[in-house]
Amino acid sequence: MDPAPRAFGELPTDPELGVPVPFAAGTDVGYGDRPAGAPLSARGLDKRRVTQCALSRVCGVCGATLGRPLAFVGTRTEVDRLAFHLPPAHLSCAQALLAAYAPVGEAVLGLDAPPSAWVLATTASFEFVRPGRDDTDKRPTFQPSSALTEVTPAGR
Repeated sequence: MDPAPRAFGELPTDPELGVPVPFAAGTDVGYGDRPAGAPLSARGLDKRRVTQCALSRVCGVCGATLGRPLAFVGTRTEVDRLAFHLPPAHLSCAQALLAAYAPVGEAVLGLDAPPSAWVLATTASFEFVRPGRDDTDKRPTFQPSSALTEVTPAGR
């Protein structure tokens, strides 16, 4: 398995998009959802890494242990329904990720479509919710279990 945690500047780079690939999106050693030899991609999330982030309470960006506040990066829709697909991150990691991904106009980080705007929300705790058999969206979500203490559009 590749080294984790990694500082943001040491994250591997998606060769197509030129952006850092966060911990939850995969690894550079062919572990999880990506077969060995396949190029790294920031487009999707690695199911095993997402679960690891939830159960071990590690940052979805750098892979280090989380403290508080917990930062969620997502879309306005994810904020409105209080259900994020990207695991929580350190505030500094989330801010760095937003800065790196702001110019990308494609669906990344497990989203179905490019976001019209990225949103950063902070909270103190979350619940990891796995989809039920009748759910149409089979991706697990991270649902803040305490009020969001800050919601700021990216770039502010």
